[in-house]
Amino acid sequence: MLAYFFVLIAVASRFLPHPFSFTPVGAALLLFGARAQRKHVWFPLALLAGSDVVLTKLVYHYPLSLDHLATWAWYGAVLWLGMQLKYNARALRLAGAALAASISFFLISNFAVWAVWEMYPKTLSGLATCYLAALPFFRNTVASDLFFTALLFSIATVLQSVSPALAKHSTGTMP
Repeated sequence: MLAYFFVLIAVASRFLPHPFSFTPVGAALLLFGARAQRKHVWFPLALLAGSDVVLTKLVYHYPLSLDHLATWAWYGAVLWLGMQLKYNARALRLAGAALAASISFFLISNFAVWAVWEMYPKTLSGLATCYLAALPFFRNTVASDLFFTALLFSIATVLQSVSPALAKHSTGTMP
């Protein structure tokens, strides 16, 4: 249940004021992949894609475009990356997964913006300019993915270790 709750928090955080690109989305996807059943991966995909549509159309008043498909594919890829943490979620692997999520989002989303929108010339120089313009956002993405991955996985681990003790206490079998 905690993985679902963190996805809901991640979606809600996108609608609240926050520093650019500092949200728990990547971390929530990693945790969901690691902790939830594989057959439920549609849940975060549907919620995040739906929130993209609402934000794009109703909040920012932009048209939906093909670059959204790249973002939605990224959501799936990060869920898959989280699944690789299911049986081995040590600190170094978590940090590596958080960095992989940040770097892949930076590369994929900005390539999609360059390819779909007319903001930059369709040249190597235009692509480089697109990536350079996105660097301030990348800094926050890395910071938030590292911070929230450590936080969410720590909360999940602590609650998992406390949960058996709480269950024993509630049944009266705890000494």
